Amino acid sequence: MAMDAILKNLSARCALGELDKRRADLWFVTVDPAHVRPALAHLRDNEGFTHLVLLTAVDWMEEGRFQLTYLLHNRAAALDVGLRCFIDRETATMESIHDMWATAATYQRELKEMFGIDFPGSPGVDDEFILEGWAEIPPYRRDFDTLAYAEATYTNRPGRASEDPEEYMQRKLYPEGA
Repeated sequence: MAMDAILKNLSARCALGELDKRRADLWFVTVDPAHVRPALAHLRDNEGFTHLVLLTAVDWMEEGRFQLTYLLHNRAAALDVGLRCFIDRETATMESIHDMWATAATYQRELKEMFGIDFPGSPGVDDEFILEGWAEIPPYRRDFDTLAYAEATYTNRPGRASEDPEEYMQRKLYPEGA
């Protein structure tokens, strides 16, 4: 089945926002957060998108929101579709889909720890996952100051030079301009 027909079937069930065709076999669709679960269920149960490839987030700090992207794969049709939604950065809560795909619980734990996005009811979502004993703001949030954290946490070792990454990469990539 062509992606156009799949998206037409999906749009009959929920309002679709921006459509972004990256390739013939890869589309991204923006939906309202309230429609994510029904859209995912429709794609899984009716359109053959049975594999949750990933669940990831982007911090749009200036806009005060997070983008969640659910990437699904249909093996039989060799198609991928990404469902995107935007949630408020301050409340940072989204409905869990761990009961739809067991692997989602792992993605959701990671997003809770690294971005501070909560998925109420997801198994282990409040347990430490990667950052044992972490007391700072979530490190993947764009307002987390990596340099300040490193300077406060780690000591400089004698004989080790530290360079500004931007200047270093400029010299490495464009040595004639340095």
